[in-house]
Amino acid sequence: MNREALLTLVVLSIALILISGFASAQEGLPLPFPNLNIGVREAQSPRDVAITLEILFVLTIITLAPAILVMMTSFTRIVIVLSFVRQAIGTQQIPSNQIIIGLALFMTFFIMTPVGKEINDKALQPYLAGRIDRQTAFNQAIAPLRRFMFSQTREGDIELFMHFSGKKVPVSGPDEVPTLTLIPAFVVSELKTAFMMALFIYIPFLIIDMVVASTLMSMGMLMLPPVMISLPFKILLFIAVDGWHMIVGSLLQSFGT
Repeated sequence: MNREALLTLVVLSIALILISGFASAQEGLPLPFPNLNIGVREAQSPRDVAITLEILFVLTIITLAPAILVMMTSFTRIVIVLSFVRQAIGTQQIPSNQIIIGLALFMTFFIMTPVGKEINDKALQPYLAGRIDRQTAFNQAIAPLRRFMFSQTREGDIELFMHFSGKKVPVSGPDEVPTLTLIPAFVVSELKTAFMMALFIYIPFLIIDMVVASTLMSMGMLMLPPVMISLPFKILLFIAVDGWHMIVGSLLQSFGT
């Protein structure tokens, strides 16, 4: 909204308030200006304390929602691989960041749907129905996420964070691994997997760049940028092998979907 439109909106709002106030004054009614009261008062019952804590909990979850989405789901691997694909082809900003992030988000929703359904059935709905308390709901909700992260995390990364946290390497099962230790181990494993997949994507396009650069040098065309010549060949190769289908399919298979 530009400055003229904003100024017009403010003037119209003030005019409406003045007109309504003038009409109320003519009828002997009080002016209809709103009265807002924001303050802190002492809780009168345990229920007031519970409601306050629930509001703070919800606000905290909303604040941490982007970090939860990035760090505890498949989003990290997907967005890194898609970004490397764009760099390997050499199309600069095509597809744009909005398209890559949007595709990564919807693929994340697709992959995490079974986890979300289990959280809804075993944690959210029973808690809303009053059948379980808050702590039980949290434990029921975090369990599917932990199973997903364990399935994608390497044992070496878990042992690394367990070692530096001063705890023994678990021998009886995954329950001994704290969630705050599992999350960074999961992120490190995801970064390694994403870079490994990106390496295999880069190799064919790198070969094309090398062939084109060698050909141009042998022909004496040193002033012609090899990228201008290799870009159409890389796009043609990507289209010929149905690149987006292969990459998306490989990503889904990497998560066992």
